[in-house]
Amino acid sequence: MLDERSKRVLCAVVESYIDNPDPVGSRYVTKRYSFGFSPATSRNIMADLEDMGFLSQPHTSAGRVPTDKGYRFYVENLLMEKVSFHSEIAELLTRRLKSLREDIDSLLDETSKTLSSLSHYLGLAVTPGPEESTLGRIEIIPYSDERLAVILFTNEGIIKHKVIKNDLSLSRHDLNRIARYLNREYAGFTIKEIRQHLLAEMEREQALCDSLVSRALRLCRDVMSYYGANVFIAGLAEIIELPDFSDVERIKELSRTIEDKRAIIKLIDRIIDAEGVQVVIGSENPVREMKALSVIASAYREGERPGGVIGIIGPTRMDYSSAISLVSTAARFLSSIFDKGGRG
Repeated sequence: MLDERSKRVLCAVVESYIDNPDPVGSRYVTKRYSFGFSPATSRNIMADLEDMGFLSQPHTSAGRVPTDKGYRFYVENLLMEKVSFHSEIAELLTRRLKSLREDIDSLLDETSKTLSSLSHYLGLAVTPGPEESTLGRIEIIPYSDERLAVILFTNEGIIKHKVIKNDLSLSRHDLNRIARYLNREYAGFTIKEIRQHLLAEMEREQALCDSLVSRALRLCRDVMSYYGANVFIAGLAEIIELPDFSDVERIKELSRTIEDKRAIIKLIDRIIDAEGVQVVIGSENPVREMKALSVIASAYREGERPGGVIGIIGPTRMDYSSAISLVSTAARFLSSIFDKGGRG
């Protein structure tokens, strides 16, 4: 637990660094925030915050910057109670989106663009997938040297097919055995049940990374991550203008993450059933490709059940207050659109 002075200093450092991506010095925050104590006292408090892992010092002569732990404390203890519903944003969403309520893909595509234009980060929207569809069977066919064609049949008569990378270098014999295993284990389960089971099984099978069962689970995970939902991401041109992405390698990594939407859907699977706005900060991200990013996301609802997910993706040096408010407001707006057939 931090005392009130430490909380004030941490909040000041976080907000100063969000405003300007330069390490924050004690003299600067003392002058800007009128703490009522000296820069020397601020400096000692910042040193203590660094020892506790809330701040780090990039260079011995520089100021300090927040760590992921510092951002987490800021969001949970200093910010969440201040986040409010933005009526102006709701009115803007109504003007831009209400006419699209009958076309869910266009509605969510425009939602992602609106979130990006208002936040200057990446805007994200994911359509609801057919979570309650029941698996009939899976067929896996070699498509080329490096790709596989996977065909999924549901008991409701839906047929989905995807071409995915053969990252595991599986032979035709292996593919046949994997298909038999998956059909034996998962036929008759809903897509939602299969995804939940896969999360648990993947953790248990990590130690058996070369076993056929482990490879089958990894393949099934990739197939299910593609199944059903459409992912809309907007704002790459917005986000690469930020100083956080001045490094070409960071831009390339971000572009690869956006292009391979499996990483996004892996994260969404962990958010879809959660209540309210979820904040995932940097290293907390369970998806390796996104550990340098923060995600603010919320499920919107279709009546009593979760629909899809909308959110904002940006650097850990994100304006969390604005992003949380935007996502919360947009999620409430979309839920009202879908409530009782669109009478919101």
